[in-house]
Parts: sequence; structure tokens; C-alpha cells
Amino acid sequence: MKILMILTSHDQLGTTGRKTGFWLEEFAAPYFTFKDAGAEVTIASPNGGQPPLDPKSNEPEFQTDLTHRFERDADAQRALANTVELRTVSQADFDTVFYTGGHGPMWDLAEDEDSIRLIETTLAANKPLALVCHAPAALHRARAPDGNPLVKGKRVTGFTNTEEEAVQLTHVVPFLVETELRRLGGIFSKADDWQPHVVRDGLLLTGQNPASSGPAAQALLDLFKPMISV
Repeated sequence: MKILMILTSHDQLGTTGRKTGFWLEEFAAPYFTFKDAGAEVTIASPNGGQPPLDPKSNEPEFQTDLTHRFERDADAQRALANTVELRTVSQADFDTVFYTGGHGPMWDLAEDEDSIRLIETTLAANKPLALVCHAPAALHRARAPDGNPLVKGKRVTGFTNTEEEAVQLTHVVPFLVETELRRLGGIFSKADDWQPHVVRDGLLLTGQNPASSGPAAQALLDLFKPMISV
């Protein structure tokens, strides 16, 4: 099984002067879930190379067993440091695509034409697509074949307005994930703040927050159980 993981290349938190990027747990949990299942994982980002890590995600209170495992895994670190450029990848070469969150995607993946193309062609090819936390922001310009927003009428989730308020970035991000998905016609659901919540609608899977990244990865694998030798 071949899985393409997409990470952000954006490292500036709006005009705050603070750094952002991808959220470590949202990379580590899915990455090791996929690798432990025997999948072949390719990592891509808009700029290629080393994607920026949100420094806050590596603070002690946000570390997990899997983020610690990443710190000990030289192969995983090497793979992350050498992501391929997003413009060079095609869904045709993969069985599924997984988007990692963090605040970075709000600025680059949300507007990136290569990302929009990848999202639209993946689902059009009847392949599963998963996005977690802030990564569902990348859906806001994607369109269905009929020209409507891709999420219109679909069950979705993502980082909630109350979670954004809790981290005090409501007025920093370009838009609110929950508000935008609702505006586009998505049927948005959520769990309590910071609790795992994964939603599947056909081949589209979305996760609410960092705690949802591992469960979202497992939900994606569950679609392929007959294909995977564990």
C-alpha cells in the first residue's frame, strides 16, 4: 500500500512574528500507524525539503509516546527532512492521501493549486482522502465535478471555533475551519474540545484535532485491510 502524506511549508503565524508549521503529533501518529501496517509512505510539501515544525507542538505538554518515538527514529527524521515537492506528485502513484495539520496549512495548502488538484483528483479517482485538525482548511477551494464546493452536503469535522478560541488565534488565522466548512455547505460535527473525533463520508475522512490524527489514520487503513499484510 502506498500512502502520500502532505505537510505544510508555511512557518509564519500571520503577522504575529511567531513561528508555526505542522503539528508534530499529527505527523508522528499517522506516520507510525502507516509504517507499522506495512505501508510505503511518501511525504510531500509545497516547497519540498524540511517542512517547518510548529515549535509549540514539541513542548513537553504536547509530546506523546509517538513523538518520542520519532525523536529516536533516524529513518523517520530523514524522510521528513527530504519531502518531495507537492507539484511533482500525482494521486495516480498512490492508494490514498493523508493531510497533516498544524496552523501552517491555513496559509499555504488552503490556497495551493497543486494541493487543490491533488484533493480533487484523488476523490475523482475513487481513492480515500483524509485531513486532520487545520488541514481540512485545504478543502475550502476544492470543487466537486459539478462545480459545487467539494464539502457541500458532506459530513465533515476539523479544528473547532472553540478550540481556536482556546489557543487565542481566532483573530490571527485567515479563517476559522469550522465556520468555513459550514459556509461551504459541509455538515459539521464535533466532540468536546481536544477529544478524538473522526468523521467519514464516503471516501472523505476528517479529524477534529491532534488527538484525532492517530484514529483518522487507523480509519483510513481500515478501508484497506484486505490489501495490507500486518
